Amino acid sequence: MHKHTSSWFLRGMLFLGLAFLYMPLVILIIYSFNNSRLVTVWGGFSTQWYGKLLQNEQILDAAWLSVRIALCSAAAAVILGTLAGYALSRIKRFRGNTLFAGMVSAPMVMPDIITGLSMLLLIIQVQMMLQNSAFSFLYFERGFFTIWLGHTTLCMAYVTVIIRSRLSELNQSLEEAAKDLGARPLKVFFLITLPSIAPAIASGFLLSITLSLDDLVITSFLSGPGSSTLPMIIFSKIKLGLDPQMNVLATIIIALVGTLVIGINYFMMRQNTRREREMAEAYRQSQLLEASKS
Repeated sequence: MHKHTSSWFLRGMLFLGLAFLYMPLVILIIYSFNNSRLVTVWGGFSTQWYGKLLQNEQILDAAWLSVRIALCSAAAAVILGTLAGYALSRIKRFRGNTLFAGMVSAPMVMPDIITGLSMLLLIIQVQMMLQNSAFSFLYFERGFFTIWLGHTTLCMAYVTVIIRSRLSELNQSLEEAAKDLGARPLKVFFLITLPSIAPAIASGFLLSITLSLDDLVITSFLSGPGSSTLPMIIFSKIKLGLDPQMNVLATIIIALVGTLVIGINYFMMRQNTRREREMAEAYRQSQLLEASKS
């Protein structure tokens, strides 16, 4: 009886937790089809706000800018974070190890307003130096490039932690065996290490996209004229009152992100299954070879 009660209690807590997390999203999606302009009053089913959103050039331009920045930042963060995580995990001792580890993880624990302000001051100094030097042709305005730098710096810290944790759990016997057989370190990294940490890389990529699309504080410091991202537009519009188009926009983002996550998870599960089958087949062949020799 006690076990039965405990089981129902755990299921109830799980249901309440999931409802707390996902009910707001479900309500938001439902009200994106609301005919009324008042987002809290149901006025009937309608798709009119979807049509109006597709004609809103300001939001579409901001969304496209945010997507481009997110993809570029995630790609750069994955490359730099993987290299940093590999160095911290595999190269145990090198000069400045502690300082490097602290500097890599600093953006993750530093308040966003401090990160944004410090990067803004740095960029202003670099702009002044370039403008008054022989390298004035390298001068850049605040916009896509500066936002990309800020987001890459932030996302790289999270990717480094993920990759480092995965590498610390990874069995190094395969890497050592490949080196003993004459494989060079670069070949070992691309053929053995990289496929083994592929799920962690995919997780870091998705997390970086989410962090970039969600960032408002750092972007506000680093953006310039004509480079307003989607969070900046939403934040500015929300001050004037709730707009039904924001519900539509959020619904589209949820659908895209959900599809991306499901697709990548399915792909990674297939890759892991195939890899496990190959390892099992290799183990079986080795056992047959040993049996034939004996």
